[in-house]
Amino acid sequence: MLNKDMSLDHPRKVVPIDCEDSFINLKKISISIKERFLKMYFNANAGHVGSSLSCADILTICKFHWCSSINDEIILSKGHAAAALYATLAESGDLSEEQINTFYKDGTYLAAHPPANKLTKIPFATGSLGHGLSLATGLALSDKFTGIKRKIFCITSDGELNEGSTWEASLFAAHHKLTNLFWLIDSNKIQGFGRTSDTLELEPLKLKIECFGWNVVETDGHCFSDLDNAMKTVSQLTFDKPNAIICNTIKGKDMYQLQDQIACHYLPMNQTCYSKTLENILE
Repeated sequence: MLNKDMSLDHPRKVVPIDCEDSFINLKKISISIKERFLKMYFNANAGHVGSSLSCADILTICKFHWCSSINDEIILSKGHAAAALYATLAESGDLSEEQINTFYKDGTYLAAHPPANKLTKIPFATGSLGHGLSLATGLALSDKFTGIKRKIFCITSDGELNEGSTWEASLFAAHHKLTNLFWLIDSNKIQGFGRTSDTLELEPLKLKIECFGWNVVETDGHCFSDLDNAMKTVSQLTFDKPNAIICNTIKGKDMYQLQDQIACHYLPMNQTCYSKTLENILE
């Protein structure tokens, strides 16, 4: 857990999952990440809180368990959740407290969307939705050619599956048998203008992605044991396919009065919302 000034005595390391205590440890890390980015959002009077809350647990298990090599790559395609990514990198020691304190300020590298070529653990600027999976596919293909052994993780929103570039990338990845590619879909069912089902129906999503040539598992995106079981399962399916996990999540999970509401996509937190949301994530 973090001290009140949100500084860490030691950066978090990869958590091997071999018992129930490991999941408890991941939960503690996730809470610490959420405390950190909630403070960042509140101090900056910034929105997109709900987007970060829906993917924080996915980022946690990805960074602190699934990334077993220092060379493994995480691409956050849903760049509007950048604060969750910054907080995760701060938790691992890849960003300093001085950098975190510049969030949203003039001259910062920690802007509303991830920057290009400014931070070593953020390889691409994202936020123009639908580009992340294409970028991840390019990395995975390059590694296949060069023989580099690492995993490429790409976290997309469900709303950006409206973009044709996402489906082009998924076809390309399957055609080239990019087994080193892991597509994590933050399926929180809400996008900028309403419910995803009202904006552009995606279901049956699992079947569609399977038909595009992927191994696919669907799971609870807020449960670490379910997420880890999904990763184990998808990795043991057809050996020559890329891998996707549909993570069913809640937009603005635990956000006071705004959980699962479109307002959590845009609105900043007032003092009451901030305090109550902190209480909720600590329960």
